Amino acid sequence: MSTPEQLRETQYNATVVSKIMVTPNLMILRAVTDEPRAEFSAGQYTTLGRFGFEPRSANSDEEFQPAAPDKLIRRAYSIASARHETREFEFYITQVKSGQLTPRLFALKVGDRLFVGDRIVGSFRLSEVPPEQDILMIATGTGITPFISFLRSHVAERPQSRMVVVQGAAHQRDLGYYAELAFLRNAFPNFHYLPTLTDADATWSGHRMWIEEMLASGEIEKTSGIALDPARTHVYLCGNPKMVENVSAWLEANAGYRKAKGREPGELYIEEY
Repeated sequence: MSTPEQLRETQYNATVVSKIMVTPNLMILRAVTDEPRAEFSAGQYTTLGRFGFEPRSANSDEEFQPAAPDKLIRRAYSIASARHETREFEFYITQVKSGQLTPRLFALKVGDRLFVGDRIVGSFRLSEVPPEQDILMIATGTGITPFISFLRSHVAERPQSRMVVVQGAAHQRDLGYYAELAFLRNAFPNFHYLPTLTDADATWSGHRMWIEEMLASGEIEKTSGIALDPARTHVYLCGNPKMVENVSAWLEANAGYRKAKGREPGELYIEEY
């Protein structure tokens, strides 16, 4: 049987170069792969992995199902990096405290090794929207990740297209990439950033609504100038399953949107997160 040192040597193929703790259970992790990957499409994902013998974070709970020590635990994660970054990859990860993999990822330190998948796949590709049409991106939690990749890859290439990110969270500390999105809002006149909080304190001067309320009240259209019209605006959803369910149902019932399914065309795209 191989030792942990041998398994690390033969199976791990990337090195952690940055780890930013957004909150105790949210982090931005950057890793450099030993070999470059093919250029990918913004919105796609790859896999991360660590062995069951690796330590878990001090902030984790008891594992719901203990992993075998010699098992390489792998899960899929959306990539936040721009599409041309084929060796240094960024991931925005939430810790499932009783899970098998994320507590082991949260225990990583700069310089540690891990597994990053060779393939980058996924059909949640925002670049397929025609350049003259608008894009509305709605996210909660780490569902913001594919939209960060899209903006880093394409925001400067689509001056005729309005692009809007609506990001929902409970508290401001949960708004991952808030500073970057606010910067893009100031740098590109065709980009609009609408964060909204459901449990904000007195220091928050932005929206205090559920995303569903923002849609029903017309606040998104009024604030951004975007039209909820399938002929003009494509909508992408990623995040909490209940939010995705509610928002997609509203768009279908009230604005005539159709879900894109495989080869079936539509103007509403959902990442099954």
